[in-house]
Amino acid sequence: MNTVNDKKVLNFSVAHNERFKNAAGEVQERTIWANCALWAPNAIGPYLVQGTYVYVEGTPYIEMYTDKKGQQAVSLKLRVTNVQLLASAQRPDDKSDGGKAMGEPEQPMDDLPF
Repeated sequence: MNTVNDKKVLNFSVAHNERFKNAAGEVQERTIWANCALWAPNAIGPYLVQGTYVYVEGTPYIEMYTDKKGQQAVSLKLRVTNVQLLASAQRPDDKSDGGKAMGEPEQPMDDLPF
């Protein structure tokens, strides 16, 4: 978490993965990264670790910059207005519920006692 002009901001990146077939019928994969900024973040920060599935809403914008080689480049940015955790990151040493979606029942629906 950073502070800019006495306001807290949480910066994080989100990847959007898509799979599609090109004109030749070959499966292609593409990942688009967005650098996100959540101003006045609440307690969500510790939960935003690599591999966590999130739903984000906000205002996208493009930022132009010059890369290390002196070439013009663009970066996709997002001013985040809403973040929802969808599933926690799965870690090999983690004994918790791992990749379960938040709010997912602990037991299968057909095993409920009522």
